[in-house]
Amino acid sequence: MITGMHAIVFSAEAEKVRAFFADVLGLPSAELAVHPADGDTRHELYLMCDDIHATLAELRGKGAEVARDVSDQGWGLLAAIRLPDGSEFPIYEPRHPSPPRPLDGARYQRGRAMAATTS
Repeated sequence: MITGMHAIVFSAEAEKVRAFFADVLGLPSAELAVHPADGDTRHELYLMCDDIHATLAELRGKGAEVARDVSDQGWGLLAAIRLPDGSEFPIYEPRHPSPPRPLDGARYQRGRAMAATTS
């Protein structure tokens, strides 16, 4: 059974970008790795949110810079924030259905345990 996904961002300023992901975005480094790299930052990863305008306002309040304002792409509302190394990191509010997600890890584990005992 697949239980998650591990994503990797390569950056010449890995420490700063790693701290940004942890402190500003609240993403644990165990799920999102940032590795040192020679040359340009590279990734193909999008953050998703339920309300892009509220999310961007919250991120601005934490010191994040909006690199690209919201644009309607049809499939969703797309914007980008600036990482500490100067690169852009896209974020969007999807219009397509997304998989259900747990509210927190403990609740998710309790649900899995209950499902296992009732099946």
